[in-house]
Amino acid sequence: MESLIAAIREQEEAARFLVWPGDFDLGRGDHVEEVHLASGAALEGFAGDGASGTYFFCGEGGEERPVLYADSEGGAALVAIGLPELVRLLLVVPWWRDCQAFTDEESRKLEAEYLEDMPDLVARRDRAAAALGLGLPDQAEALARLREVVTQLGEDFVLIFTPEGRPYELLFTP
Repeated sequence: MESLIAAIREQEEAARFLVWPGDFDLGRGDHVEEVHLASGAALEGFAGDGASGTYFFCGEGGEERPVLYADSEGGAALVAIGLPELVRLLLVVPWWRDCQAFTDEESRKLEAEYLEDMPDLVARRDRAAAALGLGLPDQAEALARLREVVTQLGEDFVLIFTPEGRPYELLFTP
């Protein structure tokens, strides 16, 4: 099976959607600060966003590894278990960082704002998902899974600012 990273690189339209509105760029895997996981597990930056945030694979293995996101302001959270789950989230809810309550209502308001600027958002998203061979959940399902990952599974993935030994703040307050 081809890697999803390779598929994203090969599928120009999907890659463009992930860069914007997904704010996910495979060319930005370097984090601005020296960090490590409190558990001592491996941490591999593989993508970033336009505001110097970084997506990290946690632990050993391939694209099935948990994905932690760290922003440039000292906030971090586990956001997906595996790259396919992350890409589905970015396709369905590219405004996920602004969904602090993880609610469908909150997401629908943000979606309306995006649709004002990008009326073809849904069509572009669907073409990107098809090009990558991914089925998509609806917004409520994507947000419920994000809440589960952040609040239940993320406790074991604490990012530490290495020079000071200080943990990053949680991106979402439960």
